[in-house]
Amino acid sequence: MPPFDPSLASTYPAVIGCDEVGRGALCGPVIVAAVWFDPAVFPSDLLARLDDSKRLKASEREALTPLIRARAQVAVAAGSRALVDRLNVRGATLDAMRRAVSALERDAPVRVDGRDVVPGIDLPCQAVIGGDRLVPQIAAASIVAKTLRDALMRRLAGRYPDYGWASNVGYGTRTHLAGLAARGRSPHHRLSFTRAYGLRTG
Repeated sequence: MPPFDPSLASTYPAVIGCDEVGRGALCGPVIVAAVWFDPAVFPSDLLARLDDSKRLKASEREALTPLIRARAQVAVAAGSRALVDRLNVRGATLDAMRRAVSALERDAPVRVDGRDVVPGIDLPCQAVIGGDRLVPQIAAASIVAKTLRDALMRRLAGRYPDYGWASNVGYGTRTHLAGLAARGRSPHHRLSFTRAYGLRTG
C-alpha cells in the first residue's frame, strides 16, 4: 500500500528530498535527484502514487517521472564512473547530492535517504533511514533518479550487449558477471568494483 495519505498532506513539510540510485552497481554513474514541493498544494492523486522506487513497477515509475518534474522543482546530478573510482562510491554519491541540492537554489530544509547528510551546503540537513517511505519528496527523488539511470543503462546495453544491462541495469547479476569474466570490463565499468570481484579489468 502506498505510504502517503493525501488527507494528511498538510502534515508533510515542504522540504528538499534527495536520493540516489546506482550505488551498488558494477558500472555506470550514480544518479542523484533532489526534489522540492509543498505537499499541501501538490496534486493529491500524484502524492498518493509516490513510493520507494524499488516497490513500483518500471511502467509506473516511467509514468510518474514526467508528472513529478512538471509539478515539483527537480535537479539531477551524476557521480560518474571515473569519480566513483577516484573518490569511492560514497564520496561520489555525496558530491552528486551536493550539486543536485545546490542546483535547486531553494532555501529549504533537506532530507536525505540513508545515513549520510549532504556536505558543503548551507541548509539544515537530516538523514532519514527508510526515508523513501517516510518523506514524499525523497520518494519522488528516488523515482526520478531510478527512471533516468535505468534508461541510461538500457541505452548503453545496445552498445555493450554482453553484460545484460537491458535487464540488470548494471547490477551484479549472474549474466553480468559472466559477461565480465568472458569479455573483461567496458569503459563504463567501475575499476574499483570489478577488482573487488576478482574479475578481468583489461
